[in-house]
Amino acid sequence: MRRLFRWIKRWIQRLILLTLLVIAAAGGYLLHEGYQMYEEALAETPVQQVIESIQAKPSYTPLEQIPLLYQNAVVAAEDHRFYKHNGLDYIAIGRAMYRNVKAGELNEGGSTITQQLAKNQFFTQKKQLTRKVAEIFMVREIEKLYEKEEILELYVNSIYYGDGYYCIADASMGYFGKQPWQMSAYECTLLAGIPNAPSVYAPTVNPELAAQRQQQVISDMVRWRYLTENEAAQIAL
Repeated sequence: MRRLFRWIKRWIQRLILLTLLVIAAAGGYLLHEGYQMYEEALAETPVQQVIESIQAKPSYTPLEQIPLLYQNAVVAAEDHRFYKHNGLDYIAIGRAMYRNVKAGELNEGGSTITQQLAKNQFFTQKKQLTRKVAEIFMVREIEKLYEKEEILELYVNSIYYGDGYYCIADASMGYFGKQPWQMSAYECTLLAGIPNAPSVYAPTVNPELAAQRQQQVISDMVRWRYLTENEAAQIAL
């Protein structure tokens, strides 16, 4: 059964890649424009310079000072195959493509943590195919230069948490009055859910929706085996 699953997974990946290749062949202009956008972004600010600017923040927090439970919560909620892919999750991309075709518009992008980092630091938030192509090139550049742990560290130190907080230290101090390493399991899972939609899930904006999102994060952690059912129940108390 496991061998069959791997075979099916490989064929799904190949099918998605083939589909992307066909689209690229048919849309040479789109590919050209996306690559040009990527090159312009790099020319304006090299990746290393962007990373150094994030690391230069006074409140920048190294990964070893961030609770492992929080790290796992972020990965489970945002990109559960983060440590297994090369920056692009083909399964998530395939699912997003299906849903976009079904909806008749570009609603989902199957974005990984690396893609979110690339989008937030180099491009606008506007949903457009050209930017998605540029984003893919940038993801490859980031994954080539940095290890997974470094990428996760950069992500949590630059993502928006609502209420004007753009790094984990500012968010944990702002919401809980604590440094990141002092957060409880409850606070870790609450904070991990906010970046998905900060204007909606910030606890200062809507505590009920923030709590609902937290429960989804905890469920994801159980689903992807970062927590047992008993451990999840203790956090929810």
